[in-house]
Amino acid sequence: MASNGVDYDIKDIGLAAEGKRRIEWAERDMPVLQKVRERFEKELPLKGKTLAAVLHVTAETANLVRVLKAGGANVFLSASNPLSTQDDVAAALVKEYEIPTFAIKGESKETFFKHIEALIAQKPVLTMDDGADLVSTIHKDHPELLKGMLGGTEETTTGVIRLRAMHKDGALKMPIVAVNDAKTKNLFDNRYGTGQSTLDGIIRATDVLLAGKTFVVAGYGWCGKGLAMRAKGMGASVIVTEIDPVKALEAAMDGFFVTTMRSAASVGDIFCTVTGNINVIGAEEFKVMKDGVIVCNSGHFDVEINLNDLKKMASGEPTMPRENVQEYTITGPASAKGSGGGTKRIRILAEGRLVNLAAAEGHPASVMDMSFSTQALGSAWMATQKTPLAPGVYDIPEEMEREISSLKLASMGMKIDELTPEQKKYLESWQHGT
Repeated sequence: MASNGVDYDIKDIGLAAEGKRRIEWAERDMPVLQKVRERFEKELPLKGKTLAAVLHVTAETANLVRVLKAGGANVFLSASNPLSTQDDVAAALVKEYEIPTFAIKGESKETFFKHIEALIAQKPVLTMDDGADLVSTIHKDHPELLKGMLGGTEETTTGVIRLRAMHKDGALKMPIVAVNDAKTKNLFDNRYGTGQSTLDGIIRATDVLLAGKTFVVAGYGWCGKGLAMRAKGMGASVIVTEIDPVKALEAAMDGFFVTTMRSAASVGDIFCTVTGNINVIGAEEFKVMKDGVIVCNSGHFDVEINLNDLKKMASGEPTMPRENVQEYTITGPASAKGSGGGTKRIRILAEGRLVNLAAAEGHPASVMDMSFSTQALGSAWMATQKTPLAPGVYDIPEEMEREISSLKLASMGMKIDELTPEQKKYLESWQHGT
């Protein structure tokens, strides 16, 4: 379909007015991105460049792609998750901002990849990824485009892991900026954004009271740290499971009980996976879980909870007692710990997909302000290199991180000290000892 010459595939163009209100509301809480936009409008660092973005189509993302367009880019957007699209935002992007958008909440896997193909058909020279699906598809199915690629950015831990693995194997044929590894992203977006938005998704889906519950967090990376911190703050008793002894020790010293998932399975009331790995919770765990347990995921892909195991164990099809809740019933000896004569119910949220985006609205705009400013500046940095970057995974330049942090502090009305010339000299000297 097309509107004003803009191609799109969305749910309903009639939702645009509500989407615009949502986008403008988010913009009020994204002052750093507004500063980046002012700079982009003057410098046009992306002028004439076609940029394909596979991201969560939310109000915050809408403000990012508006900034990219202001910087001169020809932007095309599709969803990075079938359940994370805000349909009114997609409509507003098309009708109000003339940005080609291909995203429908609840779209099938077939439609999801059809939308990615629609972006690839534009022959982009820059990419933005949230999980590496776009870059992976280009490498597998459209390698002829790689020669002209200036680069791409990747925003997720899962995506960066995939791309580093590709680079290690010699399979990565374009440069990628690991936005996820930037301090202005993972220390804030992953920790504070995921921590708050995941609990928001769980509460919206279930209306559960967290106080007094045993909350199991699988994984103690930055996302797990934020989630554990927020769950504890809501009055839950938090258990952390880990495979990394250093992270496990850190969790223990942060005041959390650390054990294996197998041990936690029989005592937890709420489980949330944030590992980026497959089959973190499976048949052995489901067997010993309590009746009425809540199980969800806040990692990027829907592979952390083994739903195939659960479907095989369940009696019939799941019911949907609430929106975004699938309730599976298990009967028999394996359910001895359940109620009702060996019968128990296991509640899966958001089909095992990102609960913070599928059942809520994702991260608050104020924290995405930094992440998306890093995304925008990272793309401009790649596009304006005098010599094209070689294939590989690159970190965000330190001066860019400092610039974004300084702008954010200023927007919060905060100031920091500066080194005096004497202090700088002292730090650069090795002669001064005890």
